[in-house]
Amino acid sequence: MTSNDTLIKNTLSKEFIDLVIRIGLIGFLVYASVKIVSPFLGILLWGLVLAVTLYPIHQKLVGRFSLGQGKTATLLVLTGILIIGVPATLLGGSAVEFAEKSYTSFKGRTVLLKPPPPSVAEWPLIGPKVYKAWEMAASDRSALMKQIRPLIEKSLKIMLGTVAGVAGGLLQFLFSMVIAGIMMAFGESGSRVMWRILRRFGGPEKGDQLFVLSTVTIRSVSMGVIGVALIQALLLGVGFAWAGVPAAGLLAMVVLVFGIAQLPAAVISLPVIGYLWWANPDATMSNVFFSIYLLIAGMADNVLKPLMLGRGVDAPMPVILIGALG
Repeated sequence: MTSNDTLIKNTLSKEFIDLVIRIGLIGFLVYASVKIVSPFLGILLWGLVLAVTLYPIHQKLVGRFSLGQGKTATLLVLTGILIIGVPATLLGGSAVEFAEKSYTSFKGRTVLLKPPPPSVAEWPLIGPKVYKAWEMAASDRSALMKQIRPLIEKSLKIMLGTVAGVAGGLLQFLFSMVIAGIMMAFGESGSRVMWRILRRFGGPEKGDQLFVLSTVTIRSVSMGVIGVALIQALLLGVGFAWAGVPAAGLLAMVVLVFGIAQLPAAVISLPVIGYLWWANPDATMSNVFFSIYLLIAGMADNVLKPLMLGRGVDAPMPVILIGALG
C-alpha cells in the first residue's frame, strides 16, 4: 500500500468517525428535545392551529392600527383570554358558591323541603324512586343522608374529576392562546420556514400545493369548530331563555366558550335539565319537552361537525374528520 493510499484511508476513516459522532450528537439532541417537548406537545399543536386560524385577522389589525406584529398579537391574546376566561371563571365561582351554600343549608336543616306532589310519582322510569327519596328528605332527612351517603361520595368524585378535566382543558386552551400569540408575532418568518421545508420534501410544485392545502384545511376546520360552537350556543341559549332558566345569556356564552375549547355542551345542558325538574316538578309535559330539546341541542355538534367542517377544502372528508377528532 502506497503512502497516498494510506493517507486517503486515514482521511476517510477520520471523516467517517466525525460523521458518526455528528449523527450521534444530532440524534441525542433530537431525542432530548422530543422528551422535553412531549408534555407540552398538545398545547403547542393547539397554539399552531390557533395561530394559523387567527393570522389573517392579525394581519388585518396590523395594517389597520399599525401597532406592529408583537403588540397586535398581544392584543389578540388578551382579548381571547378575556372572552374565554371571564365567563368560565364566573360560572365556576358561582357553581362552587351555590354548591357550598346548598350543602350547608341542607346539612344545617335551614332549607325546608315540602312533600312531593303526587304527580312526581307518575314521572316515567324514575318517578317512583324520586318520589320516595323526596318524601324521605322532607320527613326524615337524617335517614336519607345515611342511605345516600355512598352515592353522594361517588357522585362527588365523578363531579370533581369532570370539573378537573374541564378546568385542565380550559387552562391548556388559554396557554395555547399565549403560544399562538408568540407564533403570530413571528408568523412571516415561520411561514417562510414551513414553506421551504415542504418544498424541500415535496418538490417545488407539490410543496407549494401542500403548503396552501395545509393552511386552508386548518383554517377551515377551525372556523367550522367555531361556527358549530356558535350554532350550538344559540340553540341552547334560546332553549334556556324559553324555559325560564336564570342567567340564560351567561350560560349560552359558556356553551360557546366550551364549544371552541372542544368541551362537551352536556356539561351545561344536563345540569340545566336537572334544575328544570327540580324547580318545576308539577310541569311534567313542559319538562319533558325542554329536556328533549336541550338534549338534542346539546348533542347537535355530532351532526353539525361532519356537515360543516372542511367545506370548500380540496381534501378527503375522512382526513377532515380525523383531524377534527384529533
